[in-house]
Amino acid sequence: MAAKRIGKTVRPYLEKARESALLAVEVYNKPAVSFRSAGFVSLMVIAWTALMHAIFLRRDQMPYYRHKNGRFVKIDGEFKHWELGECARQYWGEDNGSATRKNIEFFIPLRNKIEHRHIPALDASIFGECQALLLNFDALLGAEFGTRYQLRESLSFSLQLFPSGANFAAAVKANKTLADVKRFIDNYRSTISTEVMNSGQFAFKAFLIQVANHESADTIPIQFVNFNSLTDEQKAELGKLAVFVKSKPIGVVNAELLKPSAVVKAVKQKLGNPMVERNGKPVAKFTSDTHVRCWRHFKVRPGGGVKNPEVTNQKFCIYDKAHDDYLYTVDWVNFLVEKIASDADYKAIYA
Repeated sequence: MAAKRIGKTVRPYLEKARESALLAVEVYNKPAVSFRSAGFVSLMVIAWTALMHAIFLRRDQMPYYRHKNGRFVKIDGEFKHWELGECARQYWGEDNGSATRKNIEFFIPLRNKIEHRHIPALDASIFGECQALLLNFDALLGAEFGTRYQLRESLSFSLQLFPSGANFAAAVKANKTLADVKRFIDNYRSTISTEVMNSGQFAFKAFLIQVANHESADTIPIQFVNFNSLTDEQKAELGKLAVFVKSKPIGVVNAELLKPSAVVKAVKQKLGNPMVERNGKPVAKFTSDTHVRCWRHFKVRPGGGVKNPEVTNQKFCIYDKAHDDYLYTVDWVNFLVEKIASDADYKAIYA
């Protein structure tokens, strides 16, 4: 794509966006830096905000807050710019299914939680989302302003040793003050759709497999291939490979399972927390009581005091022997959202 003309009003925002993103990558790839996730996320939020401002200004849309009378809000004589959350709302509008938007909205509150904390163990836990945040930024930069402004020609593949053995779950167990960060990450991931979760725009994941050296010295040593560009036969072969290499995070037990309270919160968020009338009063349509009724109605697990508590519908529920309780899957959340949204199914649950 040819470069598009950039006006003098837009250029400072565009330069700020690019330089902030490059600094973010530089901070993340420095081997001696242990504050990498917080530094990367903070700088990328700045980069994304500046890029959005540049896009709006180029469209002659002023990215500033207004008073009710229509005048722009000022702070110390400067226009009050939209923060990144408002920029996302203005850019995507009613499209809440955008994986790129969900990726951005994951980092806005996370940035607030981690920018003043030192959590090196978090790096591996959010690496996929961080990589997607950068790739999405570069893609939008090229789409809006042309390929000459993209970062990809300025960056190379970072030399890496094997991943750190630091584990976020273990860090949380050792330091309870980090529990709110882990809770936020787990809850956010549980509320997004499977389609978005599996999208490379939400979290970029890849296999890096060592191969034999090529005979040609000119061959690129590392190449990225988009999964969507593969043929059906190639995707099938890759699927076979994924079965062999897929593993659970070392040291993390039940990493993808949810407690009942997390299930209730996730279902509420996905449904928009609708209200119903019960006993003449408005109450939440889905509550902890509703959840208990659901697992009984759909027979996904036994009640308390049984001899074989492990006999569950494992697609939806797993018995945790160590804690003598039950954990639930994301599939259970999605199943409940569908059933609770249906008036007929909802009535049957309470019948």
